[in-house]
Amino acid sequence: MHFRFLFLFAMLMGSIFCTSAPVEGQTPTDSKKLANSLIGRWDLTVKGTNSTYPSWLEITRSGSRTLVGSFVGQVGSARPISKIEIKDGKFHFSIPPQWEAGTEDFVFEGTFENDRIQGTTTLPKGRKVDWVGVRAPSLKRTQPPVWGKPISLFNDKDLTGWKARQVNGTHGWEVKDGLLVNAKPGQDLVTEKTFTDFKLHAEFRYPKGSNSGIYLRGRYEVQIEDGYGHEPESHEIGGVYGFLTPRINASKPAGEWQSIDITLIGREVTVVLNHETIIDRQTIPGITGGALDSDEGKPGPILLQGDHGSIEFRNLILVPSETDGSTTLTAPREKK
Repeated sequence: MHFRFLFLFAMLMGSIFCTSAPVEGQTPTDSKKLANSLIGRWDLTVKGTNSTYPSWLEITRSGSRTLVGSFVGQVGSARPISKIEIKDGKFHFSIPPQWEAGTEDFVFEGTFENDRIQGTTTLPKGRKVDWVGVRAPSLKRTQPPVWGKPISLFNDKDLTGWKARQVNGTHGWEVKDGLLVNAKPGQDLVTEKTFTDFKLHAEFRYPKGSNSGIYLRGRYEVQIEDGYGHEPESHEIGGVYGFLTPRINASKPAGEWQSIDITLIGREVTVVLNHETIIDRQTIPGITGGALDSDEGKPGPILLQGDHGSIEFRNLILVPSETDGSTTLTAPREKK
């Protein structure tokens, strides 16, 4: 009996110390309810100084009571959030800079209401921007797509069907000897047409050390970069930038023509580089840095990254879906 009493006492004390203490003015039930509501993926729109830009946030649970996450800003790739705090009906977290200048953390504070989130980010030097977020759609397909007729995105003669990302800006894209060439890096090139599900074939060639990319629906970057002989990595050639790592590096040396075939159905992507399947039906969690927008439920264009390095394209062929069997249901909520 004595040992049984000690065992029960130890279990009771352990449960006390393993339970988060409630914040003053906030019951554990309120805190848990807010935490459950926040779990999921969120498409953000940030109100910058001169314009709006897209962002993305995912909140998950680590263990039984700690919220963690992942964040994608205007540029760069997904960066981890080590802990998300809940206090006085608000959630808070901070992340260090990635490609941004300075050493100060970015501090986020937000609220949840009517299945939406909104808040403020305090940037280095005290500057603040506001943002709003909606649940990211699941993009799950209820049936396989019916593929339509192939479309040639490039006519080998001029830039018909394409436009600069910034309408009033100049760019270095030109047609030379039947090739689409980014002769003077400066701006991205975007198709005038938009697409939902599709199969895309492209052939490309770049000089040593160059860097480009293909954005699917203008939101998800498949990296194209001189990385011959490197270990596979999500930021290297063929990866979905910062999210999905190729199983092998199937690239060729700089200066050689290479081919890439990408199939996108909902969030599910398959990437074949130089006839080698390197990503097979994996899920893209959210937008990557540099995306045109965060409205993931809508069709989007093909975007060729032009602000990093020189590159040549040819044989840009897209097969669109005629019926994609799509649903705009949001990602499933975790049960409370």
